[in-house]
Amino acid sequence: MVAIATETSVTFGHGCQGRGVGTDVEHSVTSRPIRPDDADRLLRLLHRMSPDTVYRRFFSPVVRPSPAVLARLATVDHGDREALVALVDDEIIAVARYDRLPDDPTRAEMAVVVEDAWQHDGVGRWLVQRLGELAASRCVEAFTATVLTDNDAIIGLIRSMSRRARFTTVSGESDVVMPLVRATA
Repeated sequence: MVAIATETSVTFGHGCQGRGVGTDVEHSVTSRPIRPDDADRLLRLLHRMSPDTVYRRFFSPVVRPSPAVLARLATVDHGDREALVALVDDEIIAVARYDRLPDDPTRAEMAVVVEDAWQHDGVGRWLVQRLGELAASRCVEAFTATVLTDNDAIIGLIRSMSRRARFTTVSGESDVVMPLVRATA
């Protein structure tokens, strides 16, 4: 039986960086599996992200993704392909996803992106942790990823979540293997 992700909400202290506000504001953030009707929400998220954030996620500038690309990103089978979204006020602020590798079903390529205004507030860590728990329950033993070597945020996140993560660096990119821990019942 395949584990199914459920909707979960937590409160994050959102730092209001760059807004002239000195205190955190608490927001309820909801996480749930992505749905096909999230394609428009994904497009709005993309438009709110800085060019740097888009480049770090997709390794190229993405200005206007096709409807087919958005549909592919929003449609998963919740087994070999999974994606969790974080929402505030029904808008996606972050996405974490995996795609199981066809040549090694014990590994899955993982990616995460967080809207600029929500970076460094713990949302990405929360989603990756939930995604890792789901993947491990589905017999995925490790996440893989390719990250830019100057992407300190994701490298720091991976290192803090797994002391056993391994990085192999070639030409400005690091291939990462991040072993997952399967929860015991």
